Amino acid sequence: MNNLTNIIEGIVFASGEPVPVKFIIEKLGKSLKEINACVDELKKKYDDESGIQLLVFNGKLQFASNPKYKDSIAEVLIPIKEKEFTKTILECAAIIAYKQPITKPELEDIRRVNCDYAIKMLLDLQMIEPCGRKDAVGKPILYCTNDNFLKRFKLNSIAELPDYDELMSQIAELNNTLLAEDEEDTNYLYKKDVYVENASAVPPAEQQPAEPQPKKTEDGYDLPDFISDEDDIIKID
Repeated sequence: MNNLTNIIEGIVFASGEPVPVKFIIEKLGKSLKEINACVDELKKKYDDESGIQLLVFNGKLQFASNPKYKDSIAEVLIPIKEKEFTKTILECAAIIAYKQPITKPELEDIRRVNCDYAIKMLLDLQMIEPCGRKDAVGKPILYCTNDNFLKRFKLNSIAELPDYDELMSQIAELNNTLLAEDEEDTNYLYKKDVYVENASAVPPAEQQPAEPQPKKTEDGYDLPDFISDEDDIIKID
């Protein structure tokens, strides 16, 4: 693979999103013919048996996992995504329930993070719905909870929600539990090309092979490595 191919590979990998070929041409000052040659090289590298494949569509490039291995990939990644999904949904749903009607920018001001994904998921789950627009710059959409929200949390009405501070405290406790689970993951140590399950499984220092001690003369001086015995020393009176 030539250097340009490696650069394009890095660009597509680092993006995570579709990369327009025209941007690559413009920014790198290369021709379409040169880019296409590199794309052909990458397609050969990431063939049907590879875990990763290069997608080429609508003049864009993107890496994706091989559908052939989707079951095994999902088995590992879905629990990770569900853990993060739980934290995000709980926090956003609670804030919307107490502060409704609320806009996405207002929600983001409270959480201090982007909430596009959380809003989308809550809408997909039909736990919230648009309820108008705020009379402000840009006319942002207002969101509120609905009957499905009450059903999911087994509430007869919003009035049955616990105290806001209490609920946020419960969510914080849940997050601490999830963080503790994440810390357990750090018990897998990478040592000499082998993953060790926990720190206690690593042999203690005293069990490691002892380093060879230097040979000494009768007077207690260290012998150099190239001298095998004190008799080899030429003594000068």
